[in-house]
Amino acid sequence: MNVLYIKALHIIFVVTWFAGLFYLVRLFIYHTEASGKKEPEREILISHFLLAERRLWYGITWPSAILTWIFGVWLAYSMYGFAFPDWLVVKIGFVAGLSLYHLQCGIILKRLRRSEFRTSSFRLRIWNEVATLFLVAIVFIVVVKDSGNWWWGLAGLGVLSCLLFLAIYLYKKRRKD
Repeated sequence: MNVLYIKALHIIFVVTWFAGLFYLVRLFIYHTEASGKKEPEREILISHFLLAERRLWYGITWPSAILTWIFGVWLAYSMYGFAFPDWLVVKIGFVAGLSLYHLQCGIILKRLRRSEFRTSSFRLRIWNEVATLFLVAIVFIVVVKDSGNWWWGLAGLGVLSCLLFLAIYLYKKRRKD
């Protein structure tokens, strides 16, 4: 198969994987907040969120993650064999981190199914931005491909992390007022 087709399919499944993760954690936030509602609203909302989370997890997020890895490994091997450039090794490290994030989302989903609300909606809002940091890091690595400026990239990622946390904190403060 032509490398460009493999690359296109890889990008498509990366996009759908991230979309699934972003929306899934938003559902977790709404699900958690619904637990504080009064009946019958609580029961209606929670049953809706459980259904939406299950469909998103098994219908989009998991298949996209698997296909991202399949097409990514195929693409990397097609282009470089086993001699991966440094930038690609770093990218694979971030994608492995994203995969761990994905698995942790599965743990949160299982807890919510058991009505275990261990994580506040505020902490879930922060958790939602972790995927944003992975997205920014992965895209910059793929586009820039320059291992000489990793320190600047890490510093930029740190600044972005602080700005995202500040935005979430200000949002929380504004909601209370």
